[in-house]
Amino acid sequence: MCGICGFNWTDEHLIERMKARLVHRGPDDHGSYVAEGVSLGHRRLSIVDLSDAGRQPLSNEDGSVWITFNGEIYNHLELRSRLQARGHVFQSRSDTEAIVHAYEEYGLDFARHLTGMFALAIWDAPRRRLVLARDRLGLKPLYYTLAEGRLRFASEIKALLADPTLPRALHRQGLLELLGYEFVPAPATLFEGIHKLLPGCILTLEGDGRARLSRYWSLERQEVKPAEEALTELLERACAEHTMSDVPLGSFLSGGIDSSTVVSFLSRTLPAGLETFALGYREASFSEFEYARRVAEHFHTRHTELLVRPVDAAAIERSVWHLDEPTTDPSNLPFMLICAEARRYVKVCLSGDGGDELLMGYDRFRASKASAWLDRLPLPQRQRLYRAAVAWLPDNELKKGASNIVKRFLQGALLSRDGEHIRWQYFTDPARTAAILTPEFLRDLDTDPFAPIKRWSSQAPQERGAREQYVELNTVLPDSVLMKVDKMSMACGLEVRPPFLDHRVVEFCYSLPTSAKLRGLTTKWLLKRAMRDRLPPGIAMRPKQGFSIPMKNWIRGELLELTRDEVFSSPLIGEHFRRGALERLWREHQARRHNHSHLFWTLLNLALWERQLLRDGVSGQAAASEPAPPLAAHSESRPLLRAAS
Repeated sequence: MCGICGFNWTDEHLIERMKARLVHRGPDDHGSYVAEGVSLGHRRLSIVDLSDAGRQPLSNEDGSVWITFNGEIYNHLELRSRLQARGHVFQSRSDTEAIVHAYEEYGLDFARHLTGMFALAIWDAPRRRLVLARDRLGLKPLYYTLAEGRLRFASEIKALLADPTLPRALHRQGLLELLGYEFVPAPATLFEGIHKLLPGCILTLEGDGRARLSRYWSLERQEVKPAEEALTELLERACAEHTMSDVPLGSFLSGGIDSSTVVSFLSRTLPAGLETFALGYREASFSEFEYARRVAEHFHTRHTELLVRPVDAAAIERSVWHLDEPTTDPSNLPFMLICAEARRYVKVCLSGDGGDELLMGYDRFRASKASAWLDRLPLPQRQRLYRAAVAWLPDNELKKGASNIVKRFLQGALLSRDGEHIRWQYFTDPARTAAILTPEFLRDLDTDPFAPIKRWSSQAPQERGAREQYVELNTVLPDSVLMKVDKMSMACGLEVRPPFLDHRVVEFCYSLPTSAKLRGLTTKWLLKRAMRDRLPPGIAMRPKQGFSIPMKNWIRGELLELTRDEVFSSPLIGEHFRRGALERLWREHQARRHNHSHLFWTLLNLALWERQLLRDGVSGQAAASEPAPPLAAHSESRPLLRAAS
């Protein structure tokens, strides 16, 4: 796991400035390759082949092909054997070198031969060709700019901003979409002119200036047998392959079925000394300590808990800096904290990320199915009933609770069906958008809230479950969930690996009939059946709780002054938002009439982002060299089973 950067011209000083912005991603080592027509940079977090032979940028035998690479290739030994049989000579044990020779052997088809997570750049000197590639699911980020024949790329936007010639401007369409989705749908970002390379894609820039974007992988349904054994065999193999490491390794453990499944398989592969890490809160409805302890005791792990208290301004600013652009899922912050705690013990952590997307574990999948039943009511009658109930129901301080669940369901059901199941993950509506943003800001924008969703659903199968999963795996997963996992873990110099997102597991789960994933309103049906006897009693069948924080309560309490002061003094918010409308929503939230925490958390992140990264980057540049904020400021940690039997 590392940080990469570069561009298609020669500038030794710029490549060093870009690398300096990525030091947190690779604190162990760094390197550069600068030649006519190219500059490549690398920051190294040493995981596989810790010797100098694994340093990057790295080349083939004759120095004609160079690579800078971020990620892990789990099939590199098999790939190495195949390439050696065809005459390729290797100088190291690193997985990086296998990619270089795969490119030599297979050309632009090389990415199809890689199993793992990656973002990379290859410089083909004889062809004067620069190649960018990103893994199938988007586990590793890769940003780029391309204008007037000049291509810049980096693992993080802040490295691109090290180039003073790069204009900094707000992407207004991206901001509009951020308010609803809590992320900016790819390929856009919140910066005008800076793009995300889509997952499963390759961007090539030829020596004559021709650029081509191509897709080497996409989701397709296959013929599979919906058997418990087939699923567990795939997951067990993926977990075993994901333990490839020359440094200590552990696993996150929430006590939910996904992370518990990973721990169960790791306990076989790593029977001695598995470290597990859990987090929780003082608010009991948000905490899962009890379940994580039960699983840790069952599998005899060395278990550590992190009790998260309301975070301070320094931690929030730190998370905004590392995210590059706000992705305002409130779980970003606690995930950063648990990564910092895990890094005290290990350098690599496995996680259960991806299970909800693959097996319809989110409430929004159930809401969509329930809504289909209720749609039999006449539309005008249904909408009047829903609006009246939403206006009447107060907010509950608990995480869910009956009134919160009903209210959130009705809010999503009022939105257009074009939003698919994402309606229940969308946190505004066209009327509120028009009320809080100025007419000048909205001018010339596409105000269809679900335009990004329709672009993906139009390519998807017609069957509802497959269509919704296609949308989920191409939007929320790479642009929100995996951005959180990468950015918050790399902020702490920790590599996180999600075995559920091995592309073979993804292809299998996507191809299952919907009834194997969502049976009635029971989510993850096949996984629950497969794991019911492998996990402690009560774990496999317990409802999903989620990895969120009591943000709505914190904004009414410990974070009230910070949020109010930053939001209502922000130049960007003052220019583009209607102050009166925001003040009215603020009063509603503080009075507990409605939960507007999603809006105000997004606006707080937006205000900090403008100051750190959009305006001039001075404060952000300073933050890049600072150590991570001390956990003592906002958490308590205690090892529980350090000497477990």
